[in-house]
Amino acid sequence: MDDVQPLEQALHAARALVLADLAARDVAHADVVSLVEDAVTQRRWWVEQWPEGTEYVAGLVAQDVQDALLERYGRWPLCPVCDAGDPHALDVEPELGPDPHWVCGKAGVSVAPVGGLGGLSGLGG
Repeated sequence: MDDVQPLEQALHAARALVLADLAARDVAHADVVSLVEDAVTQRRWWVEQWPEGTEYVAGLVAQDVQDALLERYGRWPLCPVCDAGDPHALDVEPELGPDPHWVCGKAGVSVAPVGGLGGLSGLGG
């Protein structure tokens, strides 16, 4: 029973971080929020199977939502760093690790922590 609270805290934090990034880019519509809820539900099962992975949940939920958005709507979040070339999405790094960040793989720069896209005022995406 003691493991339930850290699991729930991690899932709620992951949900809040991803929703903050979606809201920061004006894409937190009801159908997109449903994608977040689906990702959290899937990751709940995953973390129940591997409790040591609790600290990785935020990055995994962000990646899950990013993948679901790509399938339905297109790339998200668009890179606010690169002005030239085709628009491209940011990546979550580390792919499986604590303290996930949105990173531009093309420019090789960390743009913001997951949940921190709102702090990039004036940048597109």
